[in-house]
Amino acid sequence: MRGRISGTLDYVDFADCDLAIEAITENLELKIDMWRALDEIVKDGAVLATNTSSLSVIEQAAATKRPERFIGLHFFNPAQVMPLLEVVQTVTTDEESLATGFEFGEKLGKLTVHAKDKTGFIVNRLLVPYLLDAIRAYEEGVGSIEQIDSAMKAGANHPMGPFTLLDFVGLDTTASIADIMFDEYRERRFAAPPTLRKMVAAGFYGQKSGRGFYDYSGEKPVAVDPGL
Repeated sequence: MRGRISGTLDYVDFADCDLAIEAITENLELKIDMWRALDEIVKDGAVLATNTSSLSVIEQAAATKRPERFIGLHFFNPAQVMPLLEVVQTVTTDEESLATGFEFGEKLGKLTVHAKDKTGFIVNRLLVPYLLDAIRAYEEGVGSIEQIDSAMKAGANHPMGPFTLLDFVGLDTTASIADIMFDEYRERRFAAPPTLRKMVAAGFYGQKSGRGFYDYSGEKPVAVDPGL
């Protein structure tokens, strides 16, 4: 399988692909620029798919000359472990392209679910407010970082608590998704709490930066008071 995988820095190498999946940073302008370039190269009839976790799929599709051949394929991190794949249909997606998304996901052994092009789709529409509310609960003194994490693991049977998950996803990524969702829905539950914004401003992004709600510099993660 590894022998069939090759890397490239040239979009021309995607010309004969039947399915092209984008997984660049969550920035709509950058994604649209990329699709405009790739759309001119990938063969007619190919399906284009975005791996966005929160951005509008139709806005990306509309930047191409084949909006009917455009879908969302939202993988979850880490993609090689997480079983779910959200297959996102826009108002322009044709049935053949949608079927291609499901067939591809099933070949990967994923559990595929049909999601409409609503900001956050299914999982993040429910998950992000939960994560943000955990931060608000901490701000309001409901419990410590460890207590809230332990309670949700033991009481709700979650594999990891909300603060561990926030650090794993990335606080900067979570804040970006929250801003996108708040801009769409204008509801407090989607708004990034002050603690999250200040931690991102300080460069405390979670595991990838070595510090978030936990400090990862030692043998085991240690919860730290953000002090913000």
